[in-house]
Amino acid sequence: MSKIIIYIDGGSRDNPGPAAFAVIFFREEKVFKEYSQYLGEATNNEAEYQGLIFALKKAKALLGKEKIKKIPIEIKSDSELLIKQMRGEYKIKEPKIQNLFLKAWNLKIDFKNLKFSLIARTQNKLADQLVNEVLDGESRSQKLL
Repeated sequence: MSKIIIYIDGGSRDNPGPAAFAVIFFREEKVFKEYSQYLGEATNNEAEYQGLIFALKKAKALLGKEKIKKIPIEIKSDSELLIKQMRGEYKIKEPKIQNLFLKAWNLKIDFKNLKFSLIARTQNKLADQLVNEVLDGESRSQKLL
């Protein structure tokens, strides 16, 4: 099986405020799964971590425990904080982020060939678009109430 690339993005309006994340799975340069979810009140960084946690859980569910030990998987995000914390380059000072980091760290243990890559925002447009669609949809439904 070929390399899996997972683009993740999280966003919050007003930071903290209404938040969402998006996760897009690519294989051989083609999207094979995409997900987005509204989170409620959260910060940008919390939304980014929630996206990462979801991506790791979903990769395990989609591929299985044995395949995630063999298949190269790359997580791509435009969140410098998230990527550098997951690489061990930045400290985690915020208590809420510490908890999310621990969840993500414990999930990543099962992955034997996992890489975290920081990308430019312009390279994460599809995930960003999904996040904004979720937030726009939630905003419209709030106005209808």
